Amino acid sequence: MNISVTKAAKEWGVSRTTIYQKVNDGELSRTADKKIDVSEMLRVFGEPISKKRTERSVDTSQSTPLNSQSVQYNTDIEHLLALEKLKNEHLSQQVNDQKKLIENYQQQIAQLNKTLDKANASIQDFAQVRLLEFKQAEMSDEPLLEPEQEKKDDSIVATAKKKKRWFF
Repeated sequence: MNISVTKAAKEWGVSRTTIYQKVNDGELSRTADKKIDVSEMLRVFGEPISKKRTERSVDTSQSTPLNSQSVQYNTDIEHLLALEKLKNEHLSQQVNDQKKLIENYQQQIAQLNKTLDKANASIQDFAQVRLLEFKQAEMSDEPLLEPEQEKKDDSIVATAKKKKRWFF
């Protein structure tokens, strides 16, 4: 019995392109009317899928609506399980992202604390310089100090002013 390439492709579950490739490679032969003998298809591809399905349905113990419902239920459960796994992976990724964000914020807080400590130290230095200037102003009302002591105080004030010039 001869069948068309399209019918052979449908019955054996292969593409027409595959059949044509087998013909071109010499593995499968066609008749003069471009049809394929069923025995050739059996030789190359084995039993057709439609026959295999029929045999499977005969071999199964009972194909009842209850069995198909349980199969559908199991399929639905498997899909739900896969969906929940994806959600779980997504949530785990979000948790990891949040942990990284928290670490980043903690590093920023540590840097800001260091900057604040430096600013406080600068303020204290500035306050000491102002206190020295105030004392010098008071002392100018009093008798003059020895020239050496006055030079030391002036150099301390000048040094402090140079260090903290960025503050103004």
